[in-house]
Amino acid sequence: MESTRRVVRYGMVGGGPGAFIGEVHRKAAALDGELVLVAGAFSSHPAKSRAQGAALGLPPDRVYGSWQEMLERESALPPDQRMEMVAIVTPNHLHYEIARACLERGFHVICDKPLTNTVEEAEGLVQLTRERDLVFAVTYTYAGYPMVKEARELVARGELGELRKIVVEYPQGWLSEPIEGENKQAAWRTDPAQAGVGGSVGDIGSHAEYLARCITGLHIEELCADLTAFVPGRRLDDDANMLVRWQQGVKGVLYVSQISAGEENNLRIRVYGRRGSLEWQHRDPDTLIVRPASGPERIYRRGHPYLSPVAAHFSRLPAGHPEAFIEAFANIYRSAARVVAAKAAGRTPDPLDLDFPTVADGAIGVRFIHKAVESSRAGAVWVKF
Repeated sequence: MESTRRVVRYGMVGGGPGAFIGEVHRKAAALDGELVLVAGAFSSHPAKSRAQGAALGLPPDRVYGSWQEMLERESALPPDQRMEMVAIVTPNHLHYEIARACLERGFHVICDKPLTNTVEEAEGLVQLTRERDLVFAVTYTYAGYPMVKEARELVARGELGELRKIVVEYPQGWLSEPIEGENKQAAWRTDPAQAGVGGSVGDIGSHAEYLARCITGLHIEELCADLTAFVPGRRLDDDANMLVRWQQGVKGVLYVSQISAGEENNLRIRVYGRRGSLEWQHRDPDTLIVRPASGPERIYRRGHPYLSPVAAHFSRLPAGHPEAFIEAFANIYRSAARVVAAKAAGRTPDPLDLDFPTVADGAIGVRFIHKAVESSRAGAVWVKF
C-alpha cells in the first residue's frame, strides 16, 4: 500500500572500514529509496567509526564510538528524528547483546545470520520480539530471490506431487588455505570466540538449511553430520556433510564446504517429488528449472507474466535484465521497512511485505548449527532436531 511507503530511518552497528557485508547491507538498504542511514557505530574503535561515518556523509553527531552510546543518544532524540531500526552486521558473538538492547529500547532490528551463538539466546530474542511487538528480520539473503519464491509457490501448489528428497549444497573454496592471519573476514569466521560452535556449518550451512526450509516448508526432524577441519590448526569446521530427515518422510543430503578448491559461491538446491523435480542455483538466480516425471523440462525465468504474484512482487526489472545478490538482499530490507512503516502508521502491512525471514527463522537456524555440531562430535550419529 503506497500510503505506508515512507522512508524508514535506520542505524548500523558494525560495517566499518574493510568490512565486506556492511557495505552490502548499505547498498541493499539504499536500493529502493525506502530506507535512509541516519546513524552508526561502525567499529569498536571510535576513530574507525568516525572515519566510516565521514566517508558515508553522516553528521558527526550521529556517528558514535560504541553501540551503547548510539542506543542511548538516539533514544533521547525526538521520535521523528531518531533511528527506527538497527542493522546489526557484526561478527556473530555480538549479535545477541546488541539485538536484545535494541529491542528493549523499542528499536526494530535487521540482523545477519546466524542469529546468535546459543540456542537459549536465540529463543530469548524470539520471546522479546513478540513481547515488544517489533519487527525483527534476519538476512537469509537467498530467500530474497524471486525465483526462490516461485519455487516455493510451485511446491505449495503441488506441482511436484508428494515430496521425497532434497539435495542442497553450498561449496566455496576461499578457505582452502590457512589465510586467517592475513584476512580479517577469515580470522573471525574461524575463531570460536567470535563465530560460535560452527565454522562452515554456521557461516554457509545455515543458508543451505534455510533455503531448503523456505522452498519446501519442511523442518528437519533428524540429521547425521560429519564435520571436518581440513586445514591444519583450524579450530572450526571448514567442511560439513549431512544426511537429513525432514518432515513427511522426506530425506536428503546437505553439503557445505569452504575448502572446495575452485568453487566460488555455488549454492544449489534440488527438490524431488513423485511427479517431478525442481532445481535452482545461485549462479543463475533468474532461472528455475522444473523437470516433470513425464514430459519435457520447463524453464521459468524471472520477470515474465506467467510467474506467481509473489515472484512479481519481488522483481524490479523486466525479463532479460539480470537481478542478483544486492537485489535479493534489498528485498529483505524493503519488506522489513514497509512493515515498520505500516506499524508506525497504525495500518495492517501488505501480506506480501511480510514475506521475509524472521527472528523465529533465525532461532531455528541456530538450533540447526548446534545439532550438526552435536552429531559430529558424537561420531556422526543421528540426532533428533
